[in-house]
Amino acid sequence: MSRGVDLHSHTTASDGTLSASELVREAARRGVRVLAITDHDSTDGLAEAMEEAALHRPLIIVPGLEINCDVAGGEVHVLGYYVEYEAEWFREFLREQRAERVARVHRLAARLGELGMPIDPADVFAIVKEGSAGRPHVAQVMIKHGYVKSIPEAFDKYLHSGGPASVPRRRLTPVQAVEIIRRAHGVPVFAHPGLAGKDAMIPELVAAGLMGIECYYSEHSAAQTAAYVDICRERGLLATGGSDYHGPRTGRVNPLGSPAVPMAVYDALRAKAEQARAS
Repeated sequence: MSRGVDLHSHTTASDGTLSASELVREAARRGVRVLAITDHDSTDGLAEAMEEAALHRPLIIVPGLEINCDVAGGEVHVLGYYVEYEAEWFREFLREQRAERVARVHRLAARLGELGMPIDPADVFAIVKEGSAGRPHVAQVMIKHGYVKSIPEAFDKYLHSGGPASVPRRRLTPVQAVEIIRRAHGVPVFAHPGLAGKDAMIPELVAAGLMGIECYYSEHSAAQTAAYVDICRERGLLATGGSDYHGPRTGRVNPLGSPAVPMAVYDALRAKAEQARAS
C-alpha cells in the first residue's frame, strides 16, 4: 500500500545512516511515492538520490535541506524545498555552515573532556566522512567509549540544547534561514514546531517569508497537529509532513513514510515552489 508523501528524510550526507541510494530503495520498498531529501546544511545526496529514483518509478525525489538555528532556550529547524542549490552563493553558504559544524565538534569534544568523557574529534570525522558533522556523530563516539548506551541517552543526558555538554554555534536566526531559502527561490517550512516550543515566532517567520509548517509529524500530538493545520489555514501556509527518518540504528522510532501525508500536499508544495520562483 502506498504511504504517499514523506517530505523529511536524511542520508549519510548529514546524520542519516543510509546512503542516498539505500534510502531511495527503502522508500520504494515501503511504497513511498514522493520523498524529500532534507539533509542538514547539505545537498550532496540529491544527485545520487535522483539517479537511484529513476530506477524506481513512479517514486519522485523532492530536493531539499534542513537548516538548524539556535534560539534562546532551544532550537528551531527550517526546511527548504526546491532551492536553487547549485547557485554559487548558496553553495558557499552551505560550506560555511558545514565549517561551523566541524568547529562545533571540536568545542563539543573539549566540553565532554571537561565532563570527564574525553573523545577525539578525529573519531567523529571518521564516522562523518564527507557528510555534515553533527551531534548524532558525537553521540556515536560516546557510545563506543561506553559513556552512554544509545544516541537518545547521549542527547537526553548531555547533548540536548542547554544540556551539560551543550556548546553554542555560529548564530543563524530562523528569520535569516527563511530569508536565505527565499533568496534561493525555495519554499521555507518550519520543521517539527511541536518539538521547538517556539510557536510565538510564527508571525515573525511568516513576515520574513515562511511558506509552510510541518504539521504532520510523529512526535506531534493530535491536538498539536490540528492546531498547526489551523494556523496554516488562517495564514495561507502549506501544511506539510514527514518522518524525519534517519535510518536504522539511530534510536529513532518514526519509520520512513510515516505519518501518512496525502499526495495533495505534494501538489500544494509544487504550487508554492512556483510562487517562490516567481518572487
